[in-house]
Amino acid sequence: MMKHCPECGADWSGGQTCTDHYHLMGFWELEKQLYDVHHLMVLCYHLQHPSLYSPEGLRDAQELLVLFLEKGLTPQQVRKHIGQAVDSGTRPYKIKGTATSFGTYAHPIHWTMTAADVTGAGLDNYYARVRAWAVSVLKSLRESNNLA
Repeated sequence: MMKHCPECGADWSGGQTCTDHYHLMGFWELEKQLYDVHHLMVLCYHLQHPSLYSPEGLRDAQELLVLFLEKGLTPQQVRKHIGQAVDSGTRPYKIKGTATSFGTYAHPIHWTMTAADVTGAGLDNYYARVRAWAVSVLKSLRESNNLA
């Protein structure tokens, strides 16, 4: 097994991958009904693993993070704001990355926080840690000149 995530650089030496941490957060959300930061958790994980997105999906995800953090929009407001544009029946591109078309960043990024940092803080600090993760992701994107 690799010692570090090839996309976000997280330490895997403890035997847990980024996907393991992502699934743990999803489990916590379902088990404890912690849905208030679900949108941020999914965005952060996927932004740090850009190959999960298509190039267009990656661009859209970056815009979503800005809408949530800087414009203060809620998931409901965002759905109303961009609903038609991202509807799968009208959107001319896929959001999910494929083997031949996936998101990448133009410049290397040093992520200061990863999914492992969120789960490592435990369930009691979940909301605060996901919010801090989101702020750190946006800051890292900006500092690396990768924000679309």
